[in-house]
Amino acid sequence: MERNAGWLAGRVLVASVFIAMGSYRLLAWAGGEAIGSAAVIASTAELLLGLAMAAGWQLRWTATLAAVAMLVDALVSHPFWSFEGAQRGAQLLHFMKNVSIIGGLLLLAFANRHRHH
Repeated sequence: MERNAGWLAGRVLVASVFIAMGSYRLLAWAGGEAIGSAAVIASTAELLLGLAMAAGWQLRWTATLAAVAMLVDALVSHPFWSFEGAQRGAQLLHFMKNVSIIGGLLLLAFANRHRHH
């Protein structure tokens, strides 16, 4: 059983972005929305990764993998440097949200080994 409710809540909240977005895309696909097979596979992996992190399973590795995935997403999906004006600001905001999530994931990955159960 989890000793620290704050640790559990933080872990679940950080994992929630992977659970929510993976589920959202899979439900859209199941409802008939045209989504490519690569996106279905990525969404399934995203959902499973989020569930594993929320459960605390192999947290160091799952959180590290999620951080790498979030970095790739930030660089590919939010290239703020290639936009101008308001679009640049919007993309920078999304990019920095990803960077912030990466920070939380790294805290999960590396602070966990210092916790005493």
